[in-house]
Amino acid sequence: MGSIACLAKELGHVVSGTDQDIYPPMSNQLEDLGISLDQGYKATSIPKKTDLVIIGNANISRGNPSLEFLLETGIPFMSGAEWLYRFVLYDRWVVAVAGTHGKTTTTSMIAWILERAGLEPGFLIGGLPKNFSASSQLGEGPFFVIEADEYDTSFFDRRSKFLHYRPKTLVLNNLEFDHADIFVDLEQIKQQFHLLLRTVPKHGLIIYPETDRNLQDVVSLGCWSETHQIGNKHFSSEVSAQKDGIKISWGEKDPIEFTWPLMADHNAQNALSAIAAAQHVGVPVDFSCQALESFEGVKRRMEIIFENQNAIIYEDFAHHPTAIESTLQGLRELAPNDFILAVIEPASHTMRKGHHKKTLSNSSHIADHFLWYEPESISWDMSVLANKKSEIISDIEMLRKKIIGRVETEKEKIRVVIMSNSGFSGLCKALVTALTNS
Repeated sequence: MGSIACLAKELGHVVSGTDQDIYPPMSNQLEDLGISLDQGYKATSIPKKTDLVIIGNANISRGNPSLEFLLETGIPFMSGAEWLYRFVLYDRWVVAVAGTHGKTTTTSMIAWILERAGLEPGFLIGGLPKNFSASSQLGEGPFFVIEADEYDTSFFDRRSKFLHYRPKTLVLNNLEFDHADIFVDLEQIKQQFHLLLRTVPKHGLIIYPETDRNLQDVVSLGCWSETHQIGNKHFSSEVSAQKDGIKISWGEKDPIEFTWPLMADHNAQNALSAIAAAQHVGVPVDFSCQALESFEGVKRRMEIIFENQNAIIYEDFAHHPTAIESTLQGLRELAPNDFILAVIEPASHTMRKGHHKKTLSNSSHIADHFLWYEPESISWDMSVLANKKSEIISDIEMLRKKIIGRVETEKEKIRVVIMSNSGFSGLCKALVTALTNS
């Protein structure tokens, strides 16, 4: 919704917004653009002379004070996804990236490749890519790259948002169970992904990994478009032993090696999908590889927020056990001898409901020590995660002190990974302030 606000501003509209929880980096971006923000939902949150209200899908349901005011006054409204198609996407070549993990990073990679190729793409990304000054832009060219989420559209439209986008190039990164507040099981999610395939034109392209059985199931339900499977037969990758390079192989062509700023195998897979998508819109593979050498990543995706001689602190937007495990594995390969402290908040609806409690423990075995934050909103007993190298902490100030104490007393070089898909009660900012002033 923040990125949609930026596009509306770029189109020349006067824009304001309201949300329950507003936090960086999106809040900073909106404020820099002069978009006023109202914390919490109130009847007064909507200006009296508003021409149109764009409604998101989080926390907006009947009984919400802003929504009830809107319905009483009769001010026109529509969902964010509908607005995007009607006013931005309807005449563009849409490149959409869907899947459980890696959407933001892959979308950012594609946008950067097209930007470097001089194609002046538009884009909308759920995070803030470091290569751009904003999370969205209209662009001047025919292409629009969008992060396509399977979450439902709004309180009056329960279809997945991505069903509004009508992509010509569709990347499916992976598929696992998520969004337990919306979907009962994985089969329901597969059905939404199958409906997405039905919106891709015959001469469009669907890109997906050949090893993902869930996506294979989706395609087997019916596919009317051209497909490109990422894997040994088509595109494959190999991350170098030094962890600063990658080798791309495709077809009968000679492999291409290039320096690589990101860690972990999942990011190599993201790169393969991005290269394949860019190839579909006309960008040569070798050019895409060259462009990715200067790709800087996305804020809150293993972003270094503090570093000194003895410690490095990363902030990571983690919301699923698979992503946690892959990220920590990549860090371990990068720094095999350093002490790794993982600090994890189960902030997503799915993790708060306990759907991943069995796999969370398995996903976190790679780090040397774990601090699990137990928020008040949790609905399961997190003590099942406690073991010899993990602690459960329910007080945010105590958690902050634990981290600082460990950083200041650890004899080995320490890498701290703060993992959450919420604002984590300002923990990262507080840590940086404390460590900078110590």
